[in-house]
Amino acid sequence: MTEPPPPAGFPAGPVVVGTDGSTTARHALTFALREAQLRGTGLRAVCAYEYTPTQHSGFERAVSAGPGATPIPQQRDLVLQAVADSVSELQEQLGGPAVEVEVVCERGRPAQVLLDASGDAALLVVGSRGSGAWGRLTLGSTSTEVVHHAHLPVVVVPAEHDTAGS
Repeated sequence: MTEPPPPAGFPAGPVVVGTDGSTTARHALTFALREAQLRGTGLRAVCAYEYTPTQHSGFERAVSAGPGATPIPQQRDLVLQAVADSVSELQEQLGGPAVEVEVVCERGRPAQVLLDASGDAALLVVGSRGSGAWGRLTLGSTSTEVVHHAHLPVVVVPAEHDTAGS
């Protein structure tokens, strides 16, 4: 089956979004799903995972065997399932036209994995910061690197701030 061409004014290709299990990544995923619906194109949800004894992504925290442990053998499959579940849940919450979703889960530096996965994409979406050690920065290291090295338009979705207490 052939996909219909994107609406006028939008380049062809999927919307690629980086996700790591963080709240900010969830906002980016929501934005990317809406954008894919608007464009009438697919979505590629990309999760990069690196395992070190001292630092790992949000999804890895959910699937690692504990602090200081080595990754469990099924780590990639568990991360892949966590991303797919998150996408499915958000797609159900958003409603609207169905979006064909491809989930990619690769081991490597997150920025490089995202740049590699966006080779045929029309748009790359990332959160302003992820679940890394520098999470309090306004723009995280992955989003900064992606913005500087991407060959396509990039949207950096800011974290939603709770203003009720301000």
